[in-house]
Amino acid sequence: MHFAIRHLTSYAYDGPVSDNLNALRVRPATTSNQRCDEFHVRIDPETRVSRHIDYFGTEVLEFGVPTAHEHLTIDVRARVVTSAPPEPPEGPWNALTSSGYLEAGGEYLLPWDDEALNGRLDDLEAAMRATTPIATLRLLSQLVPDRFEYRRGATYVGSTVTDLLDIGAGVCQDFVHLALVLLRRQGIAARYVSGYLWAAPEDGGSDSLEVDTHAWLEALMPGTDGRGEPVWVGADPTNRRLASETHVKIGHGRFYADVPPVKGVYRGPATSDLEAAVTMSRLDPQAGARA
Repeated sequence: MHFAIRHLTSYAYDGPVSDNLNALRVRPATTSNQRCDEFHVRIDPETRVSRHIDYFGTEVLEFGVPTAHEHLTIDVRARVVTSAPPEPPEGPWNALTSSGYLEAGGEYLLPWDDEALNGRLDDLEAAMRATTPIATLRLLSQLVPDRFEYRRGATYVGSTVTDLLDIGAGVCQDFVHLALVLLRRQGIAARYVSGYLWAAPEDGGSDSLEVDTHAWLEALMPGTDGRGEPVWVGADPTNRRLASETHVKIGHGRFYADVPPVKGVYRGPATSDLEAAVTMSRLDPQAGARA
């Protein structure tokens, strides 16, 4: 699929601010089934933007506005080509203890350090266990939205897995954090993914949609019959399915805090009002990016 994406973020301050320092993680990644062919970012007030790759492999754009200002606009535009990922391997449970798997999983195998979760996930852990790791991943993608309501405003960006359990509702970030905890407890390496989702009906609909940034996960599946390299497989527990060509990945990390779209600080007593809008447009293949 071919997409044009515009991600517009605006801050209005109720007084002058200065030394406004920001880090952006908004450039679509280039992976085995995704290619970012065009990417542009415009900052107002105009300033210099630097780029680097973070520890997890995500491109980070950093900029600062040192002089006094009362607004900040970040206008990001990209063109992306995606393709359907291959069928995931049906590796066995015992492959998760191999040295190759443990090395590939790395820090994504580390358990969630939250004593408040002790004893609260036993039922979910028992319900999610299936015959193979990939069957478990598919089942978990159904189990989380079965047990918890998707409700905007029920949580906020700093909410924890314990908050989701207490409230019984949350958004995609919360569903993914819970799934990461459960997968790692089963010995399956799992990481948080940030990006966009083309959510048009399969039978057609508009070629342009207003969407939100989206979260899903990638779990490391062992190779078929326990042989071959393990493979990262995307899963979207909010939408009850594995990730597909409709998912546009920006980056990944251990959890949300590793891949926030925008993170910044400024000097001054003023408060800010944030507005963010993402538009995805589906392009004709002939109008897509270069081969």
